[in-house]
Amino acid sequence: MTLNHLLKNVRMLDTVGDTAVGVGAIRFDSRQVQPGDVFVAVRGAQVDGHNYIATAVEKGAAAVVQETPLQSGYPGVTVVRTDDTAEALGQMAANYYGNPSGAIKLVGVTGTNGKTTIVTLLWQLFSRLGHTCGLIGTVENRVGDTVLASTHTTPDAVQLQGLLRQMADAGCKYVFMEVSSHAIHQRRIAGAVFAGGVFSNLTHDHLDYHKTFAEYRDAKKRFFDDLDTTAFALTNTDDKNGAVMLQNTRASKYTYGLKKPATFKTRIIEDGLSGLSLEIDGQAMHARMIGVFNAYNLTAAYGVARLMEQDKMETLTVLSDLRGAEGRFDYVNHPAKPGCIGIVDYAHTPDALEKVLEAILKLKKKNSRVISVTGAGGDRDKTKRPVMARVCARLSDQLILTSDNPRTEDPAAILRDMEAGLDAAEAKKTLVIQDRRQAIKTAVKLAGPQDVILVAGKGHEKYQDIMGVKHPFDDKAVLVEMMNDE
Repeated sequence: MTLNHLLKNVRMLDTVGDTAVGVGAIRFDSRQVQPGDVFVAVRGAQVDGHNYIATAVEKGAAAVVQETPLQSGYPGVTVVRTDDTAEALGQMAANYYGNPSGAIKLVGVTGTNGKTTIVTLLWQLFSRLGHTCGLIGTVENRVGDTVLASTHTTPDAVQLQGLLRQMADAGCKYVFMEVSSHAIHQRRIAGAVFAGGVFSNLTHDHLDYHKTFAEYRDAKKRFFDDLDTTAFALTNTDDKNGAVMLQNTRASKYTYGLKKPATFKTRIIEDGLSGLSLEIDGQAMHARMIGVFNAYNLTAAYGVARLMEQDKMETLTVLSDLRGAEGRFDYVNHPAKPGCIGIVDYAHTPDALEKVLEAILKLKKKNSRVISVTGAGGDRDKTKRPVMARVCARLSDQLILTSDNPRTEDPAAILRDMEAGLDAAEAKKTLVIQDRRQAIKTAVKLAGPQDVILVAGKGHEKYQDIMGVKHPFDDKAVLVEMMNDE
């Protein structure tokens, strides 16, 4: 493949050398460069690829794409200057794989909470409606019925285009994809053409990366700003940022919600442990899922289906039988304590915890207690830690603070940050047990019949990340084990 082919639609400012040169793979990690490859020098959050151009050339790169002014010194190497190498990388990857998103209908879902559940619902829904579908998300990637491991919410640009190519070749007509704020900001989705975008909500998260809430919001907004005129933009009208997402988009604008007027409106008739009774778009239905937040997720999925010309009644019939994603309000019954249930949820932001606990409070019996187990991740936004603890203490009868994924931080220091958010009364009903397994065991022992145990923060994850090592740990498996041991 020639460099010229890869550079189609890339904004080139200057070139030195022959752009008709044949090249091998596209690399943005100099350690992976093989003779004949093209190296794209991307500025990352931790590392600037421009510092490794010489290394890439030494390893035999046939071409280099960079942002810095061109200079001689690399005989026989073609050098291209562009104003945004991250953007160029995405477009080049799309060209390399034959622009696969043009052969499918790609729908991106972004927002703080709900992304995983919405894309999972969409994959299940469209699959049951008879379509071959792909899914790209936090829990897993799917090509039809084949499950592939997922390491990031949104893959890097080269992996993403390769995955989309695999899906197109497998006959996938629709692909539903989680789009993280990191991926938008880092231009990992550049080169992908979206048929539509969905916004769930926006709350406090990732301020370790974006620094301010405005930056975080604007990263999400850019996804909608970049949608084409042929696409649709579907946003949550009950979230104040829903309107912000639509401000500058060229896509056709639609809304969904429970409170304000919306294109796709839902009313909750009843919310209980047996599921949700809803009226969606004027039609009554019963869903197996629980909680107000899932009413929003179901409505978003319904809206996408209708915008993609799926039959209304068939859509509602299938939705009524679906379950959410693994680790999202995932509950088990205690075998020895009648009415006692344990709930595992990925909630790891103040807003997500509040929504889950408020749903539990509405569902639990009058005199039953709520016992919450939660922690906070290390090397991430520290400002949300005390807020998370305060939310859990306020909405729980008993709170157990424990370790989450401490990564390279001291778990005890993370717990002290969380404790700082508690007042005297909240601290009195809080236990601090650093060992997560012991914390879950304690919660199970403290629970009585009819009580609800919430284990929050890790959801589908099957590990604890401690000093760079991922130790096997599954919240749901541990919860079930402790319940069966009583």
